[in-house]
Amino acid sequence: MTATDQTIRGTARGIADALREEIHSGALEPGQALPPNRELAARFNVSPKTATAGVDLLKAEGLVRGERGGRRWVRATRRITWNLSEFERGHRRDSHALDDWATAIKNAGREPRETITRTVEPASQQVAEWLRIMPGDEVVKRARVRWVDGSPFQLSTSFFPGTIARGTLLDEDREVSVPGGVLRYIGHPQEAVRDEISARMPTPEETDLLQLPAGTPVIQHVRIGHGAEAPVRVMVTIAPGDRHLLVYEMEV
Repeated sequence: MTATDQTIRGTARGIADALREEIHSGALEPGQALPPNRELAARFNVSPKTATAGVDLLKAEGLVRGERGGRRWVRATRRITWNLSEFERGHRRDSHALDDWATAIKNAGREPRETITRTVEPASQQVAEWLRIMPGDEVVKRARVRWVDGSPFQLSTSFFPGTIARGTLLDEDREVSVPGGVLRYIGHPQEAVRDEISARMPTPEETDLLQLPAGTPVIQHVRIGHGAEAPVRVMVTIAPGDRHLLVYEMEV
């Protein structure tokens, strides 16, 4: 037992703090199994029950995965760097095969995939405020689940005013992508965007769709795309906090 270990208080919180530090420092690597509870109990001079409780705290934080009473592992998810100052800006990276987001993931050496569900529905109060339309006005909703390397990484739902989206590519129940972006293709390009970013705990549906460990917070990124006269789209993206690094780069 090291001098550091000897100073650890015999509590679940103290054990969690020590193991968390080892995870962040790389001493415990992604995918590595934690020592059995009996070894942790001996190391920290606590009961096996207390050692288990300490590891359970890390599981609740999303740092550790595994079943109670069985082996636990450091989570091995590789996060993505999402550069929001480059996303959908200027010379977009869309092609006929991949949209701007998927192209950026592909360029980073990862494997993107998207599934989409398209519906037509009345605008909620919040969507109406974002799009500057009346609640109940018709909107085209395109809800995506975005996958990276076979794991769900984002929920991305876009809403378009029905007045510009109905009868266009955006109204088709399939993934659509064209060079320059679909909005520009149909004659309603985005000329400016406003981003709103917040953090919260996920809903039960989001937890299920994103396969989130207990205790994992999510980032909510709202991007409102403005056309020449009014907003033409609002996109709400839900991104697990442990799978993303959000980046902005700008001149000052």
